[in-house]
Amino acid sequence: MTSPFDLTGKVALVTGGNGGIGLAIAEGLGQAGCAVAIAGRNPGKNAAALAALTAQGIRAAASIADVVEEAECRRLVGETLDRFGRLDILVNNAGTNIRKQPQDYSAAEFRLLIDINLTSTFMMATAAYPAMRDAGGGKIINIGSMTSLFGASFAAPYGASKGGVVQLTKALASAWARDGIQVNAILPGWIDTDLTRQGDGITPELRERIQARTPAGRWGQPGDLAGAAVFLASADSDFVTGTAIPVDGGYSAQG
Repeated sequence: MTSPFDLTGKVALVTGGNGGIGLAIAEGLGQAGCAVAIAGRNPGKNAAALAALTAQGIRAAASIADVVEEAECRRLVGETLDRFGRLDILVNNAGTNIRKQPQDYSAAEFRLLIDINLTSTFMMATAAYPAMRDAGGGKIINIGSMTSLFGASFAAPYGASKGGVVQLTKALASAWARDGIQVNAILPGWIDTDLTRQGDGITPELRERIQARTPAGRWGQPGDLAGAAVFLASADSDFVTGTAIPVDGGYSAQG
């Protein structure tokens, strides 16, 4: 019997797919049978991620791209179509953060976070839209954040950008449902990645407080996001669109 989450014959493009959450999602999609194109700005990380995917028997490709640039977004979609002949799934995972108090951000830093986290999501989605429309449908999965749901004093522009991702998700879902395209978002909680392990303002004391506040009793792992992504990429989510699913061990459910 075929698995309801079988993605055999499908092609996915994952931005920021060369590490952390993006690579874990790419692996999950690939293990479900999908061919995967990953995109990132770091050639070395791209090569390592591609090797990890192909070692698992996943049909994969990697591209260097800066998704802040509209032309790069369109080139990236075109390269995926040239390599694999189709594009069924887009995962908008590329993103970054700068943690400061609101009064300490420059206007340039604010614009940078909006461009990388939100504007690139819009440009990648609109670049992928014609191919998905012409094929009769597709899946777009946008990576938001639990800061889409509540305020964080140390991440005002990041939270604004990720809140925008959720509203953009709803708008695109409404606009493109007639084309058979479902658009949904995943909202990661505190995930143990290279970025959080390297610090970025996350002290050992803060790590302990986060874990204590999380009902699941632990930090998330990148692989924890893969199941939600496979579901949203599969035919079993064809009547699910415009949603934002927290994957945070219950952190955002706490009052």
